[in-house]
Amino acid sequence: MKDAILSINPGTTTTRCAVYAVSEGTISLLAEATLEHDETQMATFASIPDQLQFRTRAVLEFLEGVTGCFRLVACAGRGGMLMPVPAGVIRVNRDLVTFALHTPRHQHASNLGAPLAYTIGQSLGAPAFVVDPVSVDQFSDLARVSGVPELPRFSFGHALNIRACGRRLAADLGKPFEQVRAVVAHLGAGFSIAALENGRIVDNTNRMEASPFTPERAGGLPPLALIDLCYSGRFTKDELKRKLYGNGGLMAALGTKDVRRVEAMIEAGDATAALYFDAMLYQVAKAIGAMASVLNYDLDAVVLTGGIAHSSRVREVLTQRVGRISEIVTYPGSDECRALAEGAARALAGQEHVIDWADLVRSAAE
Repeated sequence: MKDAILSINPGTTTTRCAVYAVSEGTISLLAEATLEHDETQMATFASIPDQLQFRTRAVLEFLEGVTGCFRLVACAGRGGMLMPVPAGVIRVNRDLVTFALHTPRHQHASNLGAPLAYTIGQSLGAPAFVVDPVSVDQFSDLARVSGVPELPRFSFGHALNIRACGRRLAADLGKPFEQVRAVVAHLGAGFSIAALENGRIVDNTNRMEASPFTPERAGGLPPLALIDLCYSGRFTKDELKRKLYGNGGLMAALGTKDVRRVEAMIEAGDATAALYFDAMLYQVAKAIGAMASVLNYDLDAVVLTGGIAHSSRVREVLTQRVGRISEIVTYPGSDECRALAEGAARALAGQEHVIDWADLVRSAAE
């Protein structure tokens, strides 16, 4: 019977699951699936926490359908939008579940990752972990300063995939992860452009606020005009949040967040689609240059990752704009389930210290 790790990555209308065999810190895929949830059914839930029981049943049904003899030795869930935490593997306890469900920094389906891992782990006698949540914060004091003392900068990015790409780059270069210096551009529905210095995310564009605009997010905006819009009476607070986060970016301008469709529009001669697509990549290139400056332009590579990195047009434009900074390395997509399992495997093998949630809460209170 093989020891195995279950990875759980909840999205808005999907729950991605995978089972990996694990031995001495290395993993191999046994089964994976993207569980599709009907939008109409998901709309019946009053809140994201209300989806927990429904999604738990779906994951357990996935497990029942996995063939082969294995026993779960760990469950790893997407970390969600927690308070600022250090990078690494965090053991999930009941308090972390309560925090993720009821007091996260922002509401998002990924907040169900820890509760799902804990609930299923408890039922099967396996420990639960989260790995590199989006709220990983390794900023220096210098990086936190903004022009308004009451509004310090903070880290909020795709830490799981960024650090996984850093480890992959380290392996390709034959050097320790703790010595990697790179700018990692995660390009998906949301963007995170991060400076990775000696394995630490020392600065990033903050996927919720100061990032370039994306297929569905507004990114950084002119502040005075945004303040006027807030007080215009045209939108409620929730409506404006949806306009900026979910219905912004390419969606606002072109009516679609599907980059493949936008590229087809460009090929058909749509000048507006070309303008907004080029502007999006123009902003990404500027952000890459800014993060390279954080590392004094001393880089091992600029890494392009995330779903949009599959696009040859995206790769060509960004290589042309920032290729003089450093070598361009592309790791298309973002296999979060594998990254979660790899983190849990390192923890089980004693290769990485496991962080205790109670210690984080106590430290935050001091």
